[in-house]
Amino acid sequence: MKPVIDILEERISAAMAAVSSREDCVAIVRPATDAKFGDYQANGIMALAKQVKTNPRKLAGQVVEKISIGDICEPPEVAGPGFINLRLKPDFIAGGLLEINRDASGLGIEKSAKPKNIVVDFSSPNIAKQMHVGHLRSTIIGDCLCRMLRFLGHDVRSQNHIGDWGTQFGKIILALWHICMAENLHKGEKPYYDVENIRNELRENEPKSNVFKDSIINRHQQDWLADKKNSTGDGELYFNPFLDNFSKRSEFLWPALLKAYQYVNLLDQIFKGKGDISYTIQIRVKNENNEFIYKDIPYGALSRHITVMLQKGGDENEQERKAWNAVKRITLDECNRIYKRLNIQLSDDDVRGESFYEDMLPDVVEELKNKKLSIESDGAVCVFPDGFKNKEGERLPFIIQKSDGAYLYATTDLAAIRYRINKLKADTIIYVTDSRQKLHFEMLFAVADMAGWANKDMLHHVMFGSVLGENGQPLKTRSGENVKLKDLLDEAVERAKKVVEQKNPELTDEEKERIAKAVGIGAVKYADFSNNRTSDYVFSFDKMLAMDGNTAPYMQYAYARIFSIMKKGEVDINKEIKDLTNLNLAESAELDLAKHLIRYGEAIQAAVSDYRPNYLTAYLYELAQKFSAFYTNCPVLKAGPDQRPTRLLLCDLTARTIRHGLSELLGIEVVEQM
Repeated sequence: MKPVIDILEERISAAMAAVSSREDCVAIVRPATDAKFGDYQANGIMALAKQVKTNPRKLAGQVVEKISIGDICEPPEVAGPGFINLRLKPDFIAGGLLEINRDASGLGIEKSAKPKNIVVDFSSPNIAKQMHVGHLRSTIIGDCLCRMLRFLGHDVRSQNHIGDWGTQFGKIILALWHICMAENLHKGEKPYYDVENIRNELRENEPKSNVFKDSIINRHQQDWLADKKNSTGDGELYFNPFLDNFSKRSEFLWPALLKAYQYVNLLDQIFKGKGDISYTIQIRVKNENNEFIYKDIPYGALSRHITVMLQKGGDENEQERKAWNAVKRITLDECNRIYKRLNIQLSDDDVRGESFYEDMLPDVVEELKNKKLSIESDGAVCVFPDGFKNKEGERLPFIIQKSDGAYLYATTDLAAIRYRINKLKADTIIYVTDSRQKLHFEMLFAVADMAGWANKDMLHHVMFGSVLGENGQPLKTRSGENVKLKDLLDEAVERAKKVVEQKNPELTDEEKERIAKAVGIGAVKYADFSNNRTSDYVFSFDKMLAMDGNTAPYMQYAYARIFSIMKKGEVDINKEIKDLTNLNLAESAELDLAKHLIRYGEAIQAAVSDYRPNYLTAYLYELAQKFSAFYTNCPVLKAGPDQRPTRLLLCDLTARTIRHGLSELLGIEVVEQM
């Protein structure tokens, strides 16, 4: 079923063209803001009247005479300075309901006439770090957009652009090495990489900080020397077997990795990076003759050296590459557990990390140079797209290669655009990130357009605001850290369980757990969806778990309530409405609910066209309210034979629409009892 608003838009625009002899007429049909004016209103007459220099109300009258919408609406009315008010016919509404009923899976919603290949870039966690509340909005909004676009018939490719390359990986690999050494050479001891222990030791040994630093260096060097099988420092005795067995223990090792990574970061601070050459560590490297040699480097430069080894590749750095893959695996496993809890349709097949594009980066820079779009500025390679200036009025550079030859996020993002256009054949690329990256994406799109890789109309930045605490600041823990997404979801489920136990203490423990999970996770997602994505919003468990208002629990209860009606009346809904061909929409509450049901496709189209899930949640909430008014005023189970089938159909279509909107498009589980 084509959205009613689209049909009206086409026919009224055609009438406007016929009257004005212009082909660029747009009716601008919108749902009426007040029911007393009808169901829809055409607002484009006044703009057209200005163009053709005529009285808008007179023009509206001429358009009304020309419109052919008698099969859909009652006779249209001209109002105000030139609005056209439209009221749907009950017979048309009834026909729409019957069409929806015949399409069990699609709810009568028309698919896109011109399906596109669409890439949606979202979530994007970082390797060796836990997903936190900052990842919530990108993950769930991106997933919702993918669901809606797929439902409308588009070919959608999800892309999880994970941060899996860069300077931090030397630290991550070093953290793994410390875990291995603690397990094999320091058994029975409290893990030496516990950051709090280190800080306590530092406070206690402040006058003897050199002694403390010496102990760190000595332990590290002795552990490195002990891990040999064939030659000094080959890592074959402990580290390589540790990496080979890593996948079997990944879930157990995840907490240890997070601690060890903090430890390496702390050591970097203590030894002051390259600046402190008083403390050195021995490493082995290959010389120009491909022979292993041993040399000393500053301890503070060790993690950077490991990063270089990783990025260089080669047989001699196989362990670094193996460690990097192990850390990617453990992080993705942890992310996948979060995705499963959130009902996010992302898999390992959707992962395209920064490392994936590494080999493509030189070509990006070379092509921009060949096209004379880039210039050297202070040794760096930059593109200066038009229209971007700093506060001093100077042109802003989009840096694609640093003076030391290193590439940046900008280079990777350009390579990703080329890959998605050329290999994935994308017609549209959507990026779901926070609004702080607005300037980056504006410049990225401008450069891609300059290079001829993708025009700006193909690239869309779907921005969102921040999740705030009750203090109006970005949501943090009491210690000032980002709230871990796992902890937030755990608390949501725990709070939901208390609500379930209060409402239905007679349920089994298994039922309580299942409902609490659906309600708690659903509450977090729905609260985010129901807010305007471009705005910040205050995270409040009390508000999102409320049983009234535009919340997931209210919507889930609305669905469960309809289910209970059928169960209470022992209704065989399929049997009772199977051969239904005529509907009785005599009551205003019936008609009001029916009108809203046939507008579901409009809500989805609006949500997709502006990438705003809150349009969908607003529709669903209004549907639940209209159903409540209908159920209050129109008995269902006790209705007479002339009314009961119609009212049962209204109940069934409402339940199916709520279930589809929540479960299929928003990824929120529905329950049959609360």
